[in-house]
Amino acid sequence: MAVAKQLARIVGAKAVLTDPGDLAAFATDAKIEGRPPLAVAFVTSTQQVQRIVRLCGERRLALIPRGAGTGTVGGAVPETDAIVLDLSRLNRILEIDTANLLADLEPGVILSDFQREVESRGLFYGPDPASRDTCSLGGNAATNAGGLRAIKYGVTADWIKGLDVVPASGDLIHTGTRTIKGVVGYDLTHLFVGSEGTLGVITGLTVRLMPKPPEKQTLLAVFATLRRAGDAVLAVMRGPVTPAAMEIMDATTIDAVRGHIGDSIPAGHAALLLEVNGDREAVSREAAVLEKLLGEADAAWVRRATDPEEADELWAARRAISPAIYEIRPKKLADDVAVPIARLVDLFEGVAKIAAEHKALHACYGHAGDGNVHVNFPYDPADSGETYRARQAREQMLRLTLKLGGTLSGEHGIGSAKRPFLPWEQGPALLALQKRLKRAFDPQGILNPGKVFP
Repeated sequence: MAVAKQLARIVGAKAVLTDPGDLAAFATDAKIEGRPPLAVAFVTSTQQVQRIVRLCGERRLALIPRGAGTGTVGGAVPETDAIVLDLSRLNRILEIDTANLLADLEPGVILSDFQREVESRGLFYGPDPASRDTCSLGGNAATNAGGLRAIKYGVTADWIKGLDVVPASGDLIHTGTRTIKGVVGYDLTHLFVGSEGTLGVITGLTVRLMPKPPEKQTLLAVFATLRRAGDAVLAVMRGPVTPAAMEIMDATTIDAVRGHIGDSIPAGHAALLLEVNGDREAVSREAAVLEKLLGEADAAWVRRATDPEEADELWAARRAISPAIYEIRPKKLADDVAVPIARLVDLFEGVAKIAAEHKALHACYGHAGDGNVHVNFPYDPADSGETYRARQAREQMLRLTLKLGGTLSGEHGIGSAKRPFLPWEQGPALLALQKRLKRAFDPQGILNPGKVFP
């Protein structure tokens, strides 16, 4: 294949994959299946990215930027003949500027590795997706990933100060500033964040840091009903303490991780898992305030983790929810919808009603503090009836989300999985404007073509 030889001249023959068995792994992400690419090129420099982008432009070949492949909406999955540009080897932490609380790094750096490195220096990086041990910072930026700590620390976009990006022209552009303030020109940094590789390839990031909170405490609150758990969420949000994280889990979710999160939770109950952080006195005081609020909200019981090991076990169970649901059925339709916090329980209860109407299985959990809910409809693909019912339930759930004033994606993006539903949320004029922006950055349509927009 001629293009493979050209790629080999850029990155070296050992950094190009063309064997069908190797390419099959790049036909899917964590959930969505597409088709194998023509070839995969592993890059180790921005200059290599520029040359490959120009090559694809000359040959009018689709180019799919890919990080760690942990996405869930097909954003890095080919749908046509394409070259996959794998950024996982572009993975250096270039500088940690402790004086200015900034870090410069390449897109292939794994999030948990970066967190450990900055925390070893007494610093802190806020975004904390459940996939932190496998996801990359470049992928986080491309999807504007959220995570467990968004309630207090925001999402990826809130931590990015600047980007190095290669658009379809093959040029290298630098966006953003290293200063706290900066309003020169359009804010292109945050146009690229969340653009899912459709406007340019991110080859470098500058992110802000903060001093690491020295102490943290974890609380688990159990409720007889989901409605009571939802009332507790509102009580906490109206109270004087902002948790670092606050997760809500329905009874099905708790059953899926029962052996990890504690067999003491009665069947049919809902739970909140919370964390507070800061200095020692503040953490003790804030944990006591939360215990009081949760008790007043009619929690069946509330307990604090007795030591860091117990806290880690509780949070590990929370991070294990998504894979644990596959023990219910081999496949699932999973969405990361978000609603106003006051409508959180309305969504949970609406999903339960929809699932009952369609005789579909369901499990809901998510980031209670920002209204971001992960709705799952597990199904067996060998059972055509169950598959159909899960799909019908999912579509009805998405319509309910919008009816409640919500959005189709809180943190995972659109990719191909939610592309058909985008017009349900965004009107024709807004969609047309975004498509014109896409054409301005990518006139030939080579960058992740077909993604996001129907």
